[in-house]
Amino acid sequence: MAQPAALAKGDYVLGTQDVEVERLGLQHLVWRPRASDAWRRAGFTVGQHLLDVGCGPGYATLDLAAIVGSSGKVTAFDRSPKFLDVLRARLDRQSVRNVEPIELDLELGAIPKLDADGAWCRWVFAFLSRPRDLLKAIHGALRPGATLVVYEYFNYASWRLAPRQPGFEEFVKLVMSSWRQSGGEPDVGVELMSWLPQEGFAIRELRPIVDVVTPRDFVWQWPSTFVDVGLSRLLELGYLTADRVREIREMFQRVESEPDTRMITPGVLEIIATRL
Repeated sequence: MAQPAALAKGDYVLGTQDVEVERLGLQHLVWRPRASDAWRRAGFTVGQHLLDVGCGPGYATLDLAAIVGSSGKVTAFDRSPKFLDVLRARLDRQSVRNVEPIELDLELGAIPKLDADGAWCRWVFAFLSRPRDLLKAIHGALRPGATLVVYEYFNYASWRLAPRQPGFEEFVKLVMSSWRQSGGEPDVGVELMSWLPQEGFAIRELRPIVDVVTPRDFVWQWPSTFVDVGLSRLLELGYLTADRVREIREMFQRVESEPDTRMITPGVLEIIATRL
């Protein structure tokens, strides 16, 4: 295997290409019902100032903007100029005026003190080399009593196929290795459970989310679309050869065509916490 490539400024280990923007849109569609339910339980509502921390192309941002309405505001942070350009274009097309996109490297943890009413953060801590600094920064950006909703993996290696496929498990391990090589930790949800009380948050709810689905289920589309994008990214970063990418891709296409195949999804932890 070649030496993994370094990431460019403003890039992510999963990339920021158009195909990744499209994949993130489908991912949000799959997860929207659960996110919306978590936001409701967290008390997100009209007139609030909410933070979308690591907003990406802004799919959740627009949903949050609809929740807070014209009397509220969403401040959306991301370090990728490409993702923020996609968000700004969508804001213009839909004439949304209550969102402020801000380019910010969350690795530096420099979120302004905004006295916001709530914050949303999905699959961001896992990609940072200093995730606890970001948690401190979020605490400083929220008012006392504000609510933080976080989705992070706590057992990424639970992502498997049944019948088991060694090539697929190799792929999952390499995805995790690529995160760790870039300074992140795929299972950061485990750490967050202890960090939150230590950094001034009271945990209100903890919910593990793991699905077992067939290719006919809509949920299947979320991890399935990542396989193709992820394999291409691992090739680009030097973790896999072109021949091995082709072999794993063909294997996955074969098992995906079999209706009795089952997929166990990566273990996600939903956290709702209150800022003390």
